[in-house]
Amino acid sequence: MCAQPWLATTNRLVSSAETKALETAAIIAAATGLTIEVRPDTHENDRSATGFVPPGRFEELADAFFAEPDVSVEGWETASDAQRRIVSATSDLFREDSAGDVLIIGHGGVGTLLLCHLLGVPISRELDQSGAPAAPGGGNYWTYDLSGVHMIHRWRPIDAIEY
Repeated sequence: MCAQPWLATTNRLVSSAETKALETAAIIAAATGLTIEVRPDTHENDRSATGFVPPGRFEELADAFFAEPDVSVEGWETASDAQRRIVSATSDLFREDSAGDVLIIGHGGVGTLLLCHLLGVPISRELDQSGAPAAPGGGNYWTYDLSGVHMIHRWRPIDAIEY
């Protein structure tokens, strides 16, 4: 992960306050010397109403979450609300006067919601990391070019070094 060539041009490291995100951010901060900027409102969609559910059931709930963004799935935060939250929590990172590359470390659900927003498309699981080829279940990243206003690539495994 820390051998990714694009880390050399990253000058800002933003993380959710969630444990997995902070652990990943700490590894990258140690390798790059960047300071971690913690943003609590970048957390994953709130699923505390159901707590842990088995993987098969989780996928069913996630499908419903993305399919009906304005409807709460069994008490989960709606996709629309989660998207508004993640966009609001990161909007300053996408200003024209923000120089350099920003790495936002978080979770796949809100990452997908942010990507849908940046692309100007409706909320959809079609852009979710569940379709990433080599890292199912997490550990993926996507890249978006703000200056050209386009996606460079969809979800890829963070450990697959690309030059």
